[in-house]
Amino acid sequence: MKKKEEEKKNIIAYSTNSYHGFTLLEAMEGIARAGFKYIEPCAVRGWTEHLMPEMHDDEILWYSKRLIEYDLKIAGLSGHCNLTDKDRLEDFKKNIILASRMSIPNIITSTGEAHFGEEEVVADDVLVENISTLLPLLERYGITMTLETHGEYGLGEQLYRVTQRVGSPLVGINYDTANVVFYGGVSPIDDIKTCVGDVKYVHLKDKVGMDNSWNLPAVGKGELPLAEFMDYMDEQGYDGVYSVEVEYTEDYCMRDKDQPGDLDIANQAAKDAYDWLKSVGRV
Repeated sequence: MKKKEEEKKNIIAYSTNSYHGFTLLEAMEGIARAGFKYIEPCAVRGWTEHLMPEMHDDEILWYSKRLIEYDLKIAGLSGHCNLTDKDRLEDFKKNIILASRMSIPNIITSTGEAHFGEEEVVADDVLVENISTLLPLLERYGITMTLETHGEYGLGEQLYRVTQRVGSPLVGINYDTANVVFYGGVSPIDDIKTCVGDVKYVHLKDKVGMDNSWNLPAVGKGELPLAEFMDYMDEQGYDGVYSVEVEYTEDYCMRDKDQPGDLDIANQAAKDAYDWLKSVGRV
């Protein structure tokens, strides 16, 4: 592992989707205790609703104060919506405004519906057209939007086609290191080379097995060459966010979190992730 320069240029955050089924406050407590200084909260309707656009100003103020208490800052907002559905496109616009209300510089989305869109087929033309309608709002608030490698657009090269056609510095790729394996069966070390120029955000996620099995443990606990991946990104001059995400197994992720020890599992994953990042000189 190459030594990072004295000044660590990359923000390392932790996604609250790793605390799916728990409250945002529980997530903040566990993430801060693990040692992280940044979070990526979720505003994903019907999935992980930690922050939502319907929140009143006093609720936002309350969470802002909790962030200060836990010495945490927000690196990005996970606002996944189906960008081909007009109703969900309106939801995403509301999430952009939510990000602006909390001074969040990045917003992340999939092209289709995260976790519920397995049958969707998305056309480049529709996607480019709909994303283009979002540009005035992104420009107004100075927010960068990134498309996650997910589903029908599970590989970086597929999203690169779209971002190149949109042609805006405020639209890029959120590269999920495990999703390219899960959806495309390709190592991130190989796929990243097809799109690195448009990568503006990274979901650092590990995986066991080069297939579509749902086994996504804490970084450093899986089989992906994540240290090598970050070294390559250094060489390419990447200075964006690495947001750590853990999605465990399907059984744990999808069930109601009401069993003894469930929160302990999530907290331990955050600690394991931080310890690994520290061992490779990233935090």
